[in-house]
Amino acid sequence: MEIIKASPTEIKWHVIYTKSKWEKKVDDLLIQKGFESWCPVQKQERQWSDRKKIIETPLFRSYVFVRASKEDYTKILSTIGVVNFLYFEKKPAIIRDVEIEEIRKYLGLSTASVQIVDMANIPSQTKVSINQGLFMGQRGEVVKSGKKTVFVRLESINMMMIVEFKADEVSLY
Repeated sequence: MEIIKASPTEIKWHVIYTKSKWEKKVDDLLIQKGFESWCPVQKQERQWSDRKKIIETPLFRSYVFVRASKEDYTKILSTIGVVNFLYFEKKPAIIRDVEIEEIRKYLGLSTASVQIVDMANIPSQTKVSINQGLFMGQRGEVVKSGKKTVFVRLESINMMMIVEFKADEVSLY
C-alpha cells in the first residue's frame, strides 16, 4: 500500500467501518450530510421457500467509502451507524482514486462475479500479470490456485477482490 500524506483540506477516499448490516444506511446518511459516499453493491439471487428474489448486497461487509478531508472526520464519526475509520499503520486508510474506479468499472460489467475475502487468513503465493479485460496490465498475487480464479489485491484496505478469469488471461511474471 502506498501511504498518501494528505493536507488537512485535501479530499481523499477513506474507508469507514460501520455497524453490521448498516452499510446502505450509513451511505444514505453521509450523502444527506453532503459527502460523496459509496457503498458498492452486487446483485445476488436469494432463495426463499416460496420464491427467488434478486437483492443488492454490499460488496464489502461493514465498509463504506467516503471522500473527505481531515477536517470532516468528526462530522463523519458522528453519523449514526459509523463505528470508525479503517486504519492502516495508525492512520486512516486512504484509497487511491484508481482503485475506486476499477471497482466501479468491474461492477458495471454484466459478467461480473465478485466475492470478498479477508486477507488475514490467506497466505501469498504466485505473482501473475493479467493479459486481457478490465484488469489488463495489472499484476497481482494468486493466493489460491484454481482453473479460473485469480485474487486481485486491494492492499489499501487489506482486502482482496476475487475475480474469475479464463486460464489464458493470466500469465506468470
